[in-house]
Parts: sequence; structure tokens; C-alpha cells
Amino acid sequence: MNKFIFLTICILSFGLQLHAEEVDTLNSRSIFLDEVVVQSFKQNKSYRMEPISASAFSSTGIVNRNITGIKEFSALVPNLFIPDYGSKLTSPVYIRGIGSKINAPSVGLYVDGIPYFEKSAFDFDFSEIDRIEVLRGPQGTLYGRNTMGGIINVFTKSPLEWQGSSLSLMAGNYGQRQASASHYGKLTHNLGYAISGNYNHTDGYFNNLATGENADTQDSGSGRIRLEWQLQPKLKIQLMTSLDHSDQGGYPYALYNKETNSVGQVNYNDFSSYRRTLSNTGATVDYKTDRFWLSSQTAFQYLKDRQGVDQDFSTKNQYYVIQKQEQNMLSEELNIKAVTQTNYKWLFGAFGFYQGMENDVDMDYKLQRMSTHKVYDSPTYGFALYHQSTIDKLFTDALSLTLGIRYDWEQAHTDYKAYRSINDTTGITDSFKSKLTFRQLTPKATLQYTFSGSQLLYTSVSKGYKSGGFNTSFERDEDRSFEPEYSWNYEAGTKLSFWQNRIKTELSLFYIDWRNQQIYQPLPSGKGSMLKNAGRSESKGIEFALQANVCNGFMFNVAYGYTDATFKEYQRSATLDYAGKKLPLVPSQTFSVGTDYLFRVKSPLLDRIQMNISYSGTGKLYWSESNEAFQKYYGIWNGKVSFMKGAFTASIWGKNLTGTEYTAFYFESGGNSFAQKGKPVTFGGNLTLNF
Repeated sequence: MNKFIFLTICILSFGLQLHAEEVDTLNSRSIFLDEVVVQSFKQNKSYRMEPISASAFSSTGIVNRNITGIKEFSALVPNLFIPDYGSKLTSPVYIRGIGSKINAPSVGLYVDGIPYFEKSAFDFDFSEIDRIEVLRGPQGTLYGRNTMGGIINVFTKSPLEWQGSSLSLMAGNYGQRQASASHYGKLTHNLGYAISGNYNHTDGYFNNLATGENADTQDSGSGRIRLEWQLQPKLKIQLMTSLDHSDQGGYPYALYNKETNSVGQVNYNDFSSYRRTLSNTGATVDYKTDRFWLSSQTAFQYLKDRQGVDQDFSTKNQYYVIQKQEQNMLSEELNIKAVTQTNYKWLFGAFGFYQGMENDVDMDYKLQRMSTHKVYDSPTYGFALYHQSTIDKLFTDALSLTLGIRYDWEQAHTDYKAYRSINDTTGITDSFKSKLTFRQLTPKATLQYTFSGSQLLYTSVSKGYKSGGFNTSFERDEDRSFEPEYSWNYEAGTKLSFWQNRIKTELSLFYIDWRNQQIYQPLPSGKGSMLKNAGRSESKGIEFALQANVCNGFMFNVAYGYTDATFKEYQRSATLDYAGKKLPLVPSQTFSVGTDYLFRVKSPLLDRIQMNISYSGTGKLYWSESNEAFQKYYGIWNGKVSFMKGAFTASIWGKNLTGTEYTAFYFESGGNSFAQKGKPVTFGGNLTLNF
């Protein structure tokens, strides 16, 4: 608590010093590229005026930066890291050092209100995105499970707000090809519909010496239908369904040299792949009066995938693994909140879910002429009740207090069977049934001081929680399951604006006390991985963001994050004590800077030119608890130029323009170290027609 008081004093002093130097901003207004003023249901105001660390990206900002998937937000948001490696199966997200490499995520993802419970569903092709919000810090009070590090909200375009059609084609090096189409229309003045689809292909970036072909080819496609019906001024119904399919080669891993921190060439004989079918369906009903807003969100998600991996990643015929999973997830959330202009605002909510999960794992030991087959039937279900109250004008007109509490109950089941086949003889080697029950209260308290209309200071304390579960890989009885993890999070921040609102800044300091952390560890044999609870860690750091409207058409933005995440207690074994080591997969710094420049051209052939150039930096980060292998700080330059005439736009773009070489991923298996290189220079062009 003393650390929290110290952070609060520092940030209040900084904010008051800046406030003394600011100019009057009440009589001016400017529009920012990434300024998103749409109010989310669970927030009382836009994020700019909420006491929370948040970053928002509009559809314009996403297009100008040529962002095509969630992994490309890494480092654009302070202390956000999403490694791009392997396949779409592996999409861990880390915020402020909080994340999870395997099992359920520690950072939540919602798309149009539909919760994504599995990281294998996170990596999907962006199409028709309206805005994206990234909330940093635990959001368990309002969002519950899997939001210990934060949450990412993705919203697609509304057919009541967007009208017209769009066609787009893209081509680039490495065989990159993309085609997309969408149409937004109205059947009546209050009933809108949207239909969209896209297809993506790449020949891959990394050649496999053993096969002579690229290891990471990819084909993917998706489609979405959305209906929005404003039945009456108070009642709105939204229906959405989407289907996404991807088929890719994957896992371009090569031997890693720890002494030189260098990655060799991909060289394994068995083709590795990942196929996934993902379907999401949601229904939202909103009933809004002058006094309250009632909302219901029903969602269903289906995921089926197959992963095939040359487990030894060599030219030897040693091991090959096929893993399949099938998920059915159903959730329902009910919310009601006050919308009056009184000094007291409240919100009540209830959430329930069922997640059915079936996993099959086949391991072929080629040298031993033996195979194993494991089957996991792991349903999980639970419910939650939560409440939040906000009291404005507490003792003074500028002071507000927000208190929240959530109760979660969850039960996880497993039905496990293991078989072994030798010389065409199959027998059961292990089986068990078990269940785990988890209960948890997660409180949050925030104090906010608002001055000069759009400036604020805040402090907050909240508890983070992530439930335990069952491992899908284990070799000892004690490793079959793992326990919940907890954190106490202390934060202080300020949001200020200057120069007649042309410059907007955010600054926050945080300290996280993390207990019983769920740590990724290799199995004792080295063939696979599991989760273990690892004592205590702490994470502390700073975040800063700035947006500037320098002049008409010229935007400038900066984002910086620093995280110091360290094991305080972690006795890995009788001889290995990792206390004092840095947490793996947590970059000490993330940095991004970018500019957007739009200028008009007086020409019969051209109306406007849009230019964007951005730089993002990441590092230093360690790949394992021993801190022996690491990636030093590296930076990537991206750029895009668009030429617009009427409804037609032609663009050229490039990513990693300077050809920066870096390691995207590292792991150890079978006594060897492997890694994947980051993507090389890529470039291409887009043609878009809006009508």
C-alpha cells in the first residue's frame, strides 16, 4: 500500500504542475484520428473521461496503418505485446507483463460483445472493423474471467450508421493476395443489414530446406452477416453471425544458437500444419429509457481445429503429433444501468456460460514404432454477479468515487483416457475423472478528480483473478491440474489536453503484486508443456501516450510503455531458484511513433493523398525463466501512401521497411533450443472502390 501512496503522490504532483501551465481549451474543438467517442455499455462516459488506461483505434486509423490482424497491435499500445509466431493456434497476449502462453488467456477479447474464451480464436482476419479498444489493467469486476491483464474490445460496422458497398484487392511479395467485399443497406428506415466477406493467401516467408518448400503457406477466408433493427426509439435488436476458416502451414522453427543469439534455417522433414473453422453468432437486445438502460447479450461460439507438428523439428523420423480440439461455448449476459444525470450512477450485471471442450492428442514415436492416443473431455461452466456504483461531486464538484465488486463461481470437469499402441496392440494406460470448483470475489475502487472540463487525475486499486484448471499434457499425477492465480493492482494516472485541445496526453504508473502465478513449463521428458503455479512475482512500470493535431490534416502520435516484471519467489526445483529473474515474454519497453498526413490535390486525376509512416520498438525481452536466451530491443518501420479520386483509392504499403532481423519466438524441446525469425520486408498495393 505504501507503494500505491507513493505512485499517487508522484502522479498528482506531475498533473498539477502541467495544469498550472495549460491554456484555456473550453472554446475550441479538434478531431483526432484515433479519438473514439462512442460510449460502451459498461462505461459511463467515453474512455477519454474515464479513470482507466485505455487506447482506442478508429476504422480510419486501422486502415491508415494497414492493420490486418490483432497481432499487429503489438507495441502500438503501451505495454502490449503479442508475439507473432507458429500459427493461429498460438496467440498469447501480454499487457503489463500479465499473460498466458498456453491454456486460457489472461487478456480478454470481445468481438461485438461475444467473448472469445480461447487464444486459438484470437487471430482472425480484420474486415469491416469500426473501432478497437484496449483496456489495460484488470477488468474482472465488469468483464470477469480471462481479463486479469486487460481486455480488447473489437466492434464491426453498424448497418444503421454505414451505407454503401466496397470492393478491395491486394497483392504483394511472398505471394500475398487478398480480396474483400461488403455491402451495407436498409430494408426500411430502421432495419439495416450488412454482408461482407474476404479471402487471404500467402506463399509463406520461410523455406524448409528438407522439403524445398515454404513452411508457412496460408489460405484463409471469412464471411459476416449483421442485422440491426431499431424497432422503436427505446428498443434495438442486433443479430450477427460470422464464419472463419483458415488452412496454413506453420511452425517455421529452426535451431537457435544461444551464444550468438542467432536462428538457423528451417529444416525438418514432416509437413506441419494448422486448420481451423471458427463460427460466432450473437444477439443483442437494448432497451433504453430516460432512467435506465437494459441490455442482453447472447452468444454462441464453435471452434474446430487440427494441428500437425513434426515434434523433433529435424530431418530425423522421431516424433509427430496431431492435436485436435472442438469447442462449443454458450454465454448469456444481462446488464442494467442508470442513465440519469444525477450524482449517483449504478450498474448491475449477471453472466453465465458453458464451454464444452474435447481434445484428442496422437503422438507417433516413429523410432520406437509406438504411438499414444489421449482423449480429454473438459466441460466448464459458471456464473457471475457484479455491481458498480459511481458517486459524483463527492465533497467537491470535481471528485468522483467508483466502487465495484464481482462474485464468480466456476466448475471445471475432465474425463481423461490414455491409450498406447505397440505392434498393432492397443491398451489403456491411464484414465481418470475429476472436477475443480472455484469461487472468488474481485473488488475495485477508483478515485477521480476532474478539472477544466476535460482534464482528470485518478487512482485505483483492484484485484485480478484467473481460475485454475486441468493440464492437457502431464506425466505425473501432481501435474494434472493447477491452482488459481491472483494479483493486487495499484494504479495512478492523469489525462490532460493542451493547445486548445490539439494535444491530448495520458500518463499512468502501476504496480502489480502477482501471487501463485501460472507458469508455462516443459514436461519432465521435454516432450510437451504444462502449467505450474510458481510463487510470487511483481510488475511495475509507466505508460505514456500523446496525440497531436499539429495542423489541418497532420496528425502525430506517440505511445511508450516500460515494464519491470520480476520473479520474487520461484523455486523451480531443488537446485534452481529463479527469484530475481525477469518474467519471460515480457518486453521491458514498447515504443511507437507515427504520423498521418492528408492533403488535398487540385487535379482532375486526384483529390487527396494520405500518407502514414510509423515506427514500433520492442525489447529487451527474455524467452525463458532462466533468462539465458533473450531478444534485445529492435524496431520496425512501416509505411503507407494512398491516392484517392472520388470513390476510388489506390495504395502502396510496406512493413519492416528496413529489414530488421529479430527473433519472434523461442522454446526448448528435447534438449535443443529452437526459435522462429521475424517476418522480412513485405510490401504490396491495394485497390479499393467505395460506392
